[in-house]
Amino acid sequence: MPELNLDLTACHQHLVRVRISHRPRQGRLVFSLPSWTPGSYLIRDYVRQLEGLEVRQGGEGGVVLPLRRLTPSSWQLELSSLEPIEISYTLLAAELTVRTCHLNGEHGFLALAAVALELEGERWSCHRLQLNLPPSWQAFVPLVEEPGGGWLAQNFDQLVDTPIEVGPHRCHYFSVAGVPHRWVSWGPVLEGCELVESDPHWLKHLESVCLACCRLMGVERPAAAHYLFVLHLSDAGYGGLEHDLSTVLQFGRRALARPEGRRKLLQLAAHEYLHQWNVRRLRPAELTPYRYDQAVVVPSLWFAEGITSYVDQLLPLSAGCCTEAEVIEDLGADLSRYLLSPGRRIQSLRASSEEAWVKLYRPDAFSANSQISYYLKGAVLALVLDLHLRRAGSCLPLLLRELWSSHGAVGRGYREADLIAAFARHAPDLAELLPTWLASDGDPPLATYLADVGLGLKVTLGASQELGCRLDSGTGAPCAAGVQRDGAAARAGLTVGDEWLALDGIRVRTPEDALAMVRAGEPPRARQLLFSRDGLVRTTTLTPDPPAPVAWSLLLDPDGTETMAQQRRRWLTLEAP
Repeated sequence: MPELNLDLTACHQHLVRVRISHRPRQGRLVFSLPSWTPGSYLIRDYVRQLEGLEVRQGGEGGVVLPLRRLTPSSWQLELSSLEPIEISYTLLAAELTVRTCHLNGEHGFLALAAVALELEGERWSCHRLQLNLPPSWQAFVPLVEEPGGGWLAQNFDQLVDTPIEVGPHRCHYFSVAGVPHRWVSWGPVLEGCELVESDPHWLKHLESVCLACCRLMGVERPAAAHYLFVLHLSDAGYGGLEHDLSTVLQFGRRALARPEGRRKLLQLAAHEYLHQWNVRRLRPAELTPYRYDQAVVVPSLWFAEGITSYVDQLLPLSAGCCTEAEVIEDLGADLSRYLLSPGRRIQSLRASSEEAWVKLYRPDAFSANSQISYYLKGAVLALVLDLHLRRAGSCLPLLLRELWSSHGAVGRGYREADLIAAFARHAPDLAELLPTWLASDGDPPLATYLADVGLGLKVTLGASQELGCRLDSGTGAPCAAGVQRDGAAARAGLTVGDEWLALDGIRVRTPEDALAMVRAGEPPRARQLLFSRDGLVRTTTLTPDPPAPVAWSLLLDPDGTETMAQQRRRWLTLEAP
């Protein structure tokens, strides 16, 4: 049984000292470090943080064995005997995200895909975990602790799926349908924004949201036998990563202090908690089992993340933790983000899923023109699908329960064809409509479905003519931070990084200066722009476009009927028709 020992006492150096003890089974041993972590579809090459790899046989005074590197993150070892070996190395833990490692004098967080070597032939063996911590620190690990200390993972997959938070933190306990849960947070908060300590309702509301997830999936209890929430509060972070028995959340303390902050954090918690069903156990077949050394194309990520992103906004209302008006506002904000994304006209939802590894997690200044998030468009399609199913007397919750029973509960991976067939069983016309929507770069028919529940979209136009680019303030002149592919700036030959110096001979010092000169009340006309690129001053003619949409709002139809209102309440609270 491999034993992983992690020494975190060098916290001020951000170093994790790793020691793996193992008795080999054969004379040749290959081992490797994962290149990515499930739930975050990007090859991260964790090996770049590894240093000082050494294999020793015969204890501390034993011999150091020669290694042959097979790939940047895998090695081969030839053994003359099957006596126990010890693999040791050091990792730099200096990146605070939910999918990397971070260690300092205040806390430590480890994503074990970035830490644990997979030993050939031992993937399905038990793995023992031991931690050596600074004084007064304790460990928060989503595994059952062994009586003699340490933790036992049933196999390498479970080990990799075990995030570790350590530090002098306080742990809060609550239960969901009798299942024990823990809440641990790290990071200072703004005064009056302490969760649990200054908000006695927080854990109760979190429990209610967790129960709403159970109801959504048609089960009495969570899928996990015990569960750990870890929250990292930073200046402006946002995100989460799901695990079988836990989740790690990152949230901004400034965002938490806003009026809607608590609700947004509940939505994030709901999203990751629901993943213990959808994604972790109700899993795409392409991820069964995981292949830690390479990217795998998963055409159905639109379902895994899009469906979850859609219902995470409805779950707090289903739990009684917010109002219908707040949910409509949140849905409208997502629809606005979607309708303002030019890349939705270029990349289909299926392509967004298939290209996740090379696009979504690698954004640049031009990404908005060419791609759309499968989280965002997936959520928009989920809304359309839910309302379409309701026209047929069904709903998305019923479909999720069916898929859980047929696939998730029995560990059977699904493929996109399985999803299309499941939707078609509830609404036969989706057998043709859904593949079309997945392959199209057009918008699904939002307006007609929203009208069913007495809602409509209202557009807000900008107060200025459309320049076709986003200007950001810098240390000097404002710079073009994003240029629309077919907009006024592109037609004028401008590109990302150009510094705007003067417009029609008038000095431009801030983005507001430029916008003030092209207000909406005037007809667009040609303007002379003085700008700098690569240290050279140039001129061009810029002709703005008429004001463009800057936001969309989701509003109640003043002529809506009581029947529409009833349908809307059932829809927003995830009730069946």
